[in-house]
Parts: sequence; C-alpha cells; structure tokens
Amino acid sequence: MPISAIRFSLVVVGLLLAGQAHAADPCADYVPQERPQNVGRDVVGQELDVLQEQGHMLFAVYENYPPYSWEDAGKARGVDVEVAKLIAEDLGVEARFNFVAAGENLDADLRNNVWKGAVIGGRVSNVMMRIPYDSAFKCRVEQVVFTGQYAAESIAIAYDKASYPDDKPVPAYFRFDPVAVENDSIADFYLSSFAGGQLSTHVQRFADMTLAMNALNQGEVKAAMGPMGQLEYGLSETTAVHQPPLAGFAVSKWTLGVAVNFRYRPLSYAVDDAINYALQDGRIAKIYESYGLSFQPPDR
Repeated sequence: MPISAIRFSLVVVGLLLAGQAHAADPCADYVPQERPQNVGRDVVGQELDVLQEQGHMLFAVYENYPPYSWEDAGKARGVDVEVAKLIAEDLGVEARFNFVAAGENLDADLRNNVWKGAVIGGRVSNVMMRIPYDSAFKCRVEQVVFTGQYAAESIAIAYDKASYPDDKPVPAYFRFDPVAVENDSIADFYLSSFAGGQLSTHVQRFADMTLAMNALNQGEVKAAMGPMGQLEYGLSETTAVHQPPLAGFAVSKWTLGVAVNFRYRPLSYAVDDAINYALQDGRIAKIYESYGLSFQPPDR
C-alpha cells in the first residue's frame, strides 16, 4: 500500500470520510495491551544519559517520501530530517537516520520501529518522525509516548492555472475534469465516494504524489489532490495550489508529532522541549520555508 495512505488514512480516514467526532472520552474503550518483556537494550531503546554519552541517536523516517524524508546520493534530506537534526542538536548528540518502509498500518510501524522491533531484520529507533497525533489512537498504543507536535498537515488541491484562469477547482469540477491522486490515499477515498461516486471515472491514480504532480505539470490531468506539502513541493510555473472547503470532511487538518518508547519518558520530555524551543524561535518554520512549503503550526 502507498506510504502516505498508511500514515494518514489509518489514523484519520474514519473521521475524514464518515464525519464522526471524537467521543467525549477518547480512552473509554481502553484495553491494556502487551508490553515488551525480557528484551535487550538494543530492542527497546536507550535512556537519555546513555544517548548523550554515546554521542548519537537514531531517528526513524519514512523512505522515498519527499519533501519530508528521502536519500539523495547517500545524504539524508527532507523536512523531517532537518527537524530531527534540531532535536539532536538540542540534546547535544549527532542525528543518525534509519529510513524505513511503511508497514501494514501505523500500529505496525510503531511496533517495528519504536517499541519492539521487526520479527526479521530492522532495528528500533530512539524517535520516529511524522506520526499523526490522535487522542483516541494514543490510548490504543500505550507502548508509545506520542509527543513533540511540530507541524500540521492538511488536504489541498493543486491545479493547472491555464485550465482554471478564473475559478479555482473544487471537487465538483472533477465530474468532468481529470484529477490525480495517490492510490488508496485519503484523497482517493474521498473523491471516489464524493457525490455517490460520480467523480470516480475521472480520478486517475498514481503510485505516489510525485508521479501525480508530474502528471499535472505535464498536462495529463487538470488537477491533483493530496497533502498540502507534497503538492507545494511538486508545483511548477504552470501550476498552483489552494485549499477550498471540502464537503464531507470532518477533519481536513491534523497534527504531526513524534513517537518515543514508553519506557523512556525523560527522553520524550527532552525531545518535546527541543521541538517547543524550535517552534518558538521559528527554526521549524524556516525549515519548511527552505523547502518551498507553507508551515502549518501544530495544535499543541
């Protein structure tokens, strides 16, 4: 399944598509979960003082996911990479990166990369970046501390300026105009179900948003729908992006943070402090700006 579909859809798609609101008590259905037993330090992580003594810490970031995290000629690049470097700098250590593929769902990603480790291969990281924050989800995965909210993400529409010289496109336009989405993403689910499926014949699906934006820039489609940051990163001189009202979306914007193993609370506090400092002095906003992205502050 495409990487963005896993990260965003499985945490918020129920809210986005069904229009449900959070329950008054998001942890009302809480059921205690298994915790790792009799495992070594290499599996469950390390204390803050150990990380500072060894001089480096490991961040899990998603692979091949521009503009957030990817490798360019062996060098780690992306917004999440730069935010991780700020965290490590504040803690006085070097940031190292573990580029990971998305698992079957976010629960699996957290299990494999934060609190337990994959059954075969892989390694547990000290911090995992770009984790959608959801109050109900954090109750279901109690082996992880969800902290360090550093930005927000939202759905937008990119479009060909020549095709829409006057009115910017809204979903209803895609009854007739072709629109690109990432396969099995939130945008795909939304447009495929919009107006009883009337848009489905004009939705063109791509393996990732980079390919979707390439199709838009090359004139193969008139618009593309997906996360704002990915759309902005893929814009050309002939395309632009906007965020119209989206009927049927209960939540079109969500907060992103980091995940830390539940055993290492001091580390999670230090990471949260580092992010808070970088938000207050504008360093995180500048990182987004350096990649040509609009910074959307988190709801902290």
